[in-house]
Amino acid sequence: MKSILLSLLFLSISSLATAQDSIPEVKTTNWASWGRVSFLFNQSAFNDDWQGGGVTNVSGNLGISYDIQYKRKKLSWDTKLISDFGLSQVKDQRYLRKTTDRLELNSILGNQINQSYWNYSTIFNFRSQFISGYEFFTEEETGDDGVTRPIQKRRETSGGFSPSYFQLGLGFLWKKSKNFNFNIAPATTRLITVSSNFTDVDMNDPVAVDDYTPFFGVEANKTARWEVGASFRGYTKFEVAQNIHMENILSLYSDYLADPENIDIDYNLNLFLKVNKYISGNFEFQAIYDDNTTRGFQIRQVIGLGFKYDLGERPTKKA
Repeated sequence: MKSILLSLLFLSISSLATAQDSIPEVKTTNWASWGRVSFLFNQSAFNDDWQGGGVTNVSGNLGISYDIQYKRKKLSWDTKLISDFGLSQVKDQRYLRKTTDRLELNSILGNQINQSYWNYSTIFNFRSQFISGYEFFTEEETGDDGVTRPIQKRRETSGGFSPSYFQLGLGFLWKKSKNFNFNIAPATTRLITVSSNFTDVDMNDPVAVDDYTPFFGVEANKTARWEVGASFRGYTKFEVAQNIHMENILSLYSDYLADPENIDIDYNLNLFLKVNKYISGNFEFQAIYDDNTTRGFQIRQVIGLGFKYDLGERPTKKA
């Protein structure tokens, strides 16, 4: 555990030290790029005599976000990369636990219609995760000494880059500024890919066939699922108070071919607090509804204070 956290810390510090040299300067006014590297670290410790409750734990989160923007006459192209990864270790737990694991790329190409805020648009979205996810549980097992003890175990529920979502759509973009826009794509195709480790089923085994549940919507003995539908994506960012910014991202998707009334929802709320050039705080909230995965909302929340480093400068004029 210590080696993993030290590796994360070293990676973060290395990123801070080399980011300025590794990111080339943009020499044309048509291009703009900016981003940030952040590292959040949390630790709590209690000795055996502590009576107030609590469990010793340590965790670290590394996040990288980067934007690339191109603007020429009526043509605009906006691309945003978001990556977050975090691990935690709690005393007496056998396994490390993920606190966050996210990789997402969004790209929108727009061509302005007359002199309005409306644009013809093409969108691309990729979403996945870096490593496997697990369900943790405890089982009673009898050892060689004849004593029964609870044993911590885990069951793999998803894999590295499994599932992965690819989405491509044609539609219309309403863009007042880089911080206030939304896109409607009535012609959208989505591809979901998974590892065959989760979908392999012996078709000669009737029990296995009956027990199989589509893995993120992918049927038995397949590794992909194609969908055709409509999508919506809205984005806003504004200043709540001095040095505090709020970002809202809402993504909706409906599959025309299977239960179009069951709309997939992905909502992200981010609060950014700037303490100084290198210290920042942030709050992240994400809610996902996808009936191919589960019938309820998936909720993720991260809050922390840590180090950050800006990669480039945001453009000061409207894009």
